[in-house]
Amino acid sequence: QVQLVESGGGSVQAGGSLKLSCAASGRTFSRDAAAWFRQAPGKEREFVSVIDWSGLNTIYADSVKGRFTISRDNAKSTVYLQMNSLKPEDTAVYYCAARSGSSYRYTSRYDYSYWGQGTQVTVSS
Repeated sequence: QVQLVESGGGSVQAGGSLKLSCAASGRTFSRDAAAWFRQAPGKEREFVSVIDWSGLNTIYADSVKGRFTISRDNAKSTVYLQMNSLKPEDTAVYYCAARSGSSYRYTSRYDYSYWGQGTQVTVSS
């Protein structure tokens, strides 16, 4: 089992930045792929970004490409999401997720076994 706890959400104006953190505990996390998803009110949970265990390989949703950066520090068992140039449409609850194994090319919510409780991000215009 892996327990995930997100932090760093908040309210910002459009154009601002936030950095989310996801701290993992439990079994070894350093060999797992980790991802961020988000869910806006009335919408499906959608993929944002994923990173492989090494931190060298990433995938981004088109909607955040060039603005968001995912990274990880395995020594701290923590995954980050740096969000720049935020837009009102980025408003959502952001969730951290993890899946066992080194393969990282998974962008569906159904591919992930472990989830955090979510952190709210609100971007005002």
